[in-house]
Parts: sequence; structure tokens; C-alpha cells
Amino acid sequence: MVAAVHPERVSGVLTLGVPFMLPGPSAVQNHLLPQGFYVTRWQEPGRAEADFGRFDAKAVVRIIYTLFSGSEVPVAAEDQEIMDLFDPSTPLPPWFSEEDLSVYASLYEKSGFRFALQVPYRTLNVDGGITELIVKAPTLLIMGEKDYVRKFPGTEDYIRSGAMKHVVPDLEIIFMPEGTHFVQEQLPDQVNEFIITFLGKHSA
Repeated sequence: MVAAVHPERVSGVLTLGVPFMLPGPSAVQNHLLPQGFYVTRWQEPGRAEADFGRFDAKAVVRIIYTLFSGSEVPVAAEDQEIMDLFDPSTPLPPWFSEEDLSVYASLYEKSGFRFALQVPYRTLNVDGGITELIVKAPTLLIMGEKDYVRKFPGTEDYIRSGAMKHVVPDLEIIFMPEGTHFVQEQLPDQVNEFIITFLGKHSA
């Protein structure tokens, strides 16, 4: 959004796992997904807070990283919350250590999860009244082929058909075959190389 609204302040954009979408009611089309779609659940004020509040911060981070490193969109049944989808016998992803978990948990113990829920989930569909947004800066999108976000309705076509270039015309996309939603943590050396190359091409 900063790149679109204040182009004079931005020389390049890097985005990992989520393509640029115009804000407003059509940003994520929740109505095309089951009622238990995690974004829909987390957009309800108080619902995720109550769901997360049953666990300590370390357990919440463990559940998030385990559930969301897969290739399926997390969807809860009518009588479930999102945290209930977690199978305690499932190990952490091999690239996410117990030490990583402890560090993340210590930070969320201080901050809580409210801001992480507010941005992006509860601001996604807010209509700011801006309809002609164009990101003019050179942009790099890095997506994992196994990222569940690609299964959001319309997302795969939006990325691959070229439709995204209508709002981000100077766009480069890199798909990482083994990448998941947390591609920067899963494959940091490769992602860093892509980023450094991109910055080298577009540095002033």
C-alpha cells in the first residue's frame, strides 16, 4: 500500500507468499470458501483471541507453524475452532527448531497476538475508497509451490495469468518448488540470494 500511495518513497517492493491485492471487500473472497475458513474466523473480533487464549504463547506459535506450513487451506468444522485442527502428534517443520519456537514465543508473550490479527486479517476487506492503485516500483514476488495461499479462490489464476500485472506492472515472480507459506524461514539461503540479486538490479 505504501508503494502504491507514496511511490516517491519506494524504490522497490519484495513480497513473500502473498501477492499484492487491491484492498476492499474483494481482496479475499471468503464467501467462496467454507464457513470455517481461517481468515473468516480470525476476522471476527474476539473469536481468535478466545481460541488462542486457551493456550500459552508457545503452544499457539507451535500450532500456527505446524498448521500453516502445509499445502492445504486451514478450515475448521462448524463445532471447531482453528486451533482444534492441530494434531499434537505432528512434529514441528524440520526447518523450525525448538529454539526458534522459544524465541518467537518470548516475543509474542510480550506483544500478544492482537496486532497480528488486526493486520492483515481485520484490515483486508476495509474499503479505503482508493480504486486506482498501481504499484509502479519494481516488485519481486516469491511464492512457494506448496503454499496453501495459492488455493485461495482466484489467487492462482491472478498470479499466473498476468492479471496481477494490471496493478503491479513491473513484476518478477519466482516460484520455489518445495516452498511453503514460510518460504523465507524454510529456505533462507535461496530466498536471500533472490532478494540480494533483486536489490542489486534495482539499487539506485
